[in-house]
Amino acid sequence: MNADQLARMRTGRGFIAALDQSGGSTPKALRLYGIGESEYSGENQMFDLMHRMRARMVTSKEFDGTRVLGAILFEGTMDRDMEGVGSAEYLWTRKMVVPFLKVDKGLADEADGVQLMKPMPDLEALLARAREKGVFGTKMRSVIKQASASGIRGVVAQQFLEGRRILGADLVPIIEPEVDIHCPDKSVAESLLKAELLAELDNQAPGLPVMLKLTLPEIDGFYADLVAHPAVVRVVALSGGYSRDESNARLARNNGVIASFSRALTEGLSAGQSDAEFDAALGASIQSIYDASIT
Repeated sequence: MNADQLARMRTGRGFIAALDQSGGSTPKALRLYGIGESEYSGENQMFDLMHRMRARMVTSKEFDGTRVLGAILFEGTMDRDMEGVGSAEYLWTRKMVVPFLKVDKGLADEADGVQLMKPMPDLEALLARAREKGVFGTKMRSVIKQASASGIRGVVAQQFLEGRRILGADLVPIIEPEVDIHCPDKSVAESLLKAELLAELDNQAPGLPVMLKLTLPEIDGFYADLVAHPAVVRVVALSGGYSRDESNARLARNNGVIASFSRALTEGLSAGQSDAEFDAALGASIQSIYDASIT
């Protein structure tokens, strides 16, 4: 793994931009951006439009390493260029933003109160390609719907099993066991999750760091021991359906945790905005998330 990028992720001030919408979430993201489904035909056109939106954000003068530490890309974004340069290479060499890649293939059906990740049989080939393109780390998501001890144990076990495959490819995994914000016993689920995460982290071999991406907790400062754990590079938070204002308010109360927002980051951006309007809206969004991330 790139030592400069690892040092930046450990100690840098800022947040991670989640730019990793895949097939299932792209139509909604485009709709919020002001592009309806009637304006494109088929997946290729849809992903081209999504890439244009992402490239508009990343190439904006407001988006750079002074406030944005990293960015998570969808595979289709990694395979496309920005201003004639591969997206991951552009992020690091032009913006000093550490590139990550979403590697999961989506969620399995709910069972035992959780949604595990679908199998990833071609993961090693994808990781090799990502490394060649300059990617530093990966992200993969599971979802916890109920405070099920056995279900949560299964989620964490799967995440770390796949995480060790990723570490074997010399990339840093972001482990993301999202607790659904509508979980009826969210605080109980978070307690179960933290215990399972700590058990796995305590067994993590030295020199094999991971990152954690977690839902903003019900108890302020609840993940402080994860933030301080020697096996953890960084704990980042997803917005999970909260508005940007609510996400920022919750984040600011969790010292040491930084943002990794997707929808909350793009809130207020529109395809119809002039470049000046777009930059102003993006800059205000980035500043508010940055401010909440440096508490």
